[in-house]
Amino acid sequence: MSEQFWYLKRCDLFRQLTDDQVARLESRSRSRRFNRNELVYLPSDRSESVLLLTSGRVKIYHITSDGKQALLALIEPGEIFGELALFESGKREEFAEAMLASTVVAIPGNEIQRLMEEHAEVSLGVTKLMGLRRKRVERRLKSLLFRSNRQRLIHLLLDLAESYGQSADGTVAIGIKLSHQDLANIIGSTRETVTVLLGELQSERLLEIRRRQIILLLPQAMAREIDIPVADWPTVPPARPKPSHETSHGFL
Repeated sequence: MSEQFWYLKRCDLFRQLTDDQVARLESRSRSRRFNRNELVYLPSDRSESVLLLTSGRVKIYHITSDGKQALLALIEPGEIFGELALFESGKREEFAEAMLASTVVAIPGNEIQRLMEEHAEVSLGVTKLMGLRRKRVERRLKSLLFRSNRQRLIHLLLDLAESYGQSADGTVAIGIKLSHQDLANIIGSTRETVTVLLGELQSERLLEIRRRQIILLLPQAMAREIDIPVADWPTVPPARPKPSHETSHGFL
């Protein structure tokens, strides 16, 4: 296997592939580096490839009729996105933007379709991925429709704690730094409102902000405030040293 594409095997979706199948993906895929705030694709771009993020972070969003961002998902290294290219040709339906300097591998959709026919695990993995993302969007939509700004923000912070949190002494540190504007884009609010609400939650000692990192001091109390049973509060792993990251090899 080429050292250039070691991360194909690291992606959960491709773990069961043979070396020959990975080599076939290598020959058809291409890698590109994106700077921070650079667009990976636009709604007008053709959706012919599934994209694999190998380093950095990418956000997926729509632009609303009043010109605001509506953030749909955050993509982390090892995750694929733009997967609708597997089922329909045409154009992308949203924006994808690099939040950090990022490396993205474009894999032709027909190659993934071929693997889905050859490997039941790949087909099941794609189905699970789409189901999980739909569930998250539906949960966020319900939150936007039926909750106040404060409740939506608390719900988002608990979601982020589930995905990025590390626990220590009953508190949870959210291991992703998002601006107040980013948080506002996710919950459908304004930066000013988010700033005020974070100040309120901090004054109530429900959370603390240290160098732009949010620490949930009483996550179970926050869960009760939005009627999430404490028993349903997800297990958050304990804090651990950050692993070293492999360096990117640049463009293909």
